[in-house]
Amino acid sequence: MRNTIIQAIREKRILIFTYDGHPRVVEPHCYGLTRTGKEAIRCYQTGGTGVKPDVTPWHLMTVAKMMNLQMTEDSFSTTRPGYKRGDEHMTTIFEQL
Repeated sequence: MRNTIIQAIREKRILIFTYDGHPRVVEPHCYGLTRTGKEAIRCYQTGGTGVKPDVTPWHLMTVAKMMNLQMTEDSFSTTRPGYKRGDEHMTTIFEQL
C-alpha cells in the first residue's frame, strides 16, 4: 500500500478504497505517521459515502483501516483550499504535495 499511496501523491492521482464500511474517493495530499505512530493519509474526499454533508471533506484516514485500495487513472490538478504542508497531526511525513 505504501508505494501506491506515495505514487498517487507524486502523480496527483485519485485513490479509491473502502473505509469503515464505506466506499471512498479521495485526493491524497499527505502520507505519514500520526502522533500515535499509525500510518495515515491526509486526503480530500470527493466521492463515496460515510461523510455528513455539513462536515469538512478533509480527513485524516488510518491506512490500516483502508480496504481494497486502488489508484485510479484519474488525476487532480492542484491542492485543495485549506491544505497546509507539514501536517501538524503527523510526526513523520513520507510524501506530501
